[in-house]
Amino acid sequence: MFEELDRIHQEILQTYDLEGGINHVDGINLPSDVEVTECVKKLMNLLFPGFYIPDKIHAGNLKHWSGNLLDQIHGRLLGQVTKSICFGFPDCPHADHVAKAEQVVMELLGSIPQIRRLLKLDVNAAYMGDPAASSPEEVIVAYPSIQAVAMHRIAHELYLSEVPLIPRLISEYAKTRTGIDIHPGATIGESFFIDHGTGVVIGETCNIGNRVKIYQGVTLGALSFRKNDKGELIKGLKRHPTIEDDVILYAGCNILGGSTVIGKGSVIGGNVWVTESVPPFTVITFDVTKQEYSRYQKGTPLDSDIFKGSGI
Repeated sequence: MFEELDRIHQEILQTYDLEGGINHVDGINLPSDVEVTECVKKLMNLLFPGFYIPDKIHAGNLKHWSGNLLDQIHGRLLGQVTKSICFGFPDCPHADHVAKAEQVVMELLGSIPQIRRLLKLDVNAAYMGDPAASSPEEVIVAYPSIQAVAMHRIAHELYLSEVPLIPRLISEYAKTRTGIDIHPGATIGESFFIDHGTGVVIGETCNIGNRVKIYQGVTLGALSFRKNDKGELIKGLKRHPTIEDDVILYAGCNILGGSTVIGKGSVIGGNVWVTESVPPFTVITFDVTKQEYSRYQKGTPLDSDIFKGSGI
């Protein structure tokens, strides 16, 4: 058995490519997904005190508890951000890495009050927008939308600070917890609610306005990928749609393309495939029996007949 294990070991060693590939040997120490996840959990506790921990938080211990937690987050996150910046900017002096990491972490922690203000609006949008929600507390502890959006708002701050790796680690952790895939680059406005949530995908360059409601299975994705003369993908382009204020996107619809704009107040029905811009206050549905799309301006007789009692 030991000889066979040694043979297998030698074969594995022969597959390692020290110049890179699917192994990371002799390279810069990467951030730990385990440590990043722990930082995210602590940040969630800071954002929602008393919801995700067994300890009782009360007025008497709130100041001490939150101060101690903030100190823990600062120390652990600083180490991981430093590793990420060292990886992303290897030619810079290490002292610059440390200074940049300290700046990034302090800016993120400084954004916590504003993130909390946004999350309060998100919680209210979920509670008011779902008749099944019995309380704001239920929304916070049990709704995947709130957890996914909270983690996204953290990851988005780090994305804006151009921190490598960690924003994606956060978004991937959020996806495993909630089934909702939001790229950290996506810009999301106030009072955002994802009902149910499973299978929602929101791309990197997507812009979402205020008071937008999305149902399960919605994709806000790219239509195509432009390539350069060498056949390589051109990065940094606007690939994903813009969703303006007060839009509703029903289950399973696909909104694709960087130039696609869903106008303010529009409603996109379930399983609809949209690759062109939609004017404000438009309703688009797909008639399965006729296998065709229908478009209505909201407020027309057709609109009121078809969508009567639908909540639209």
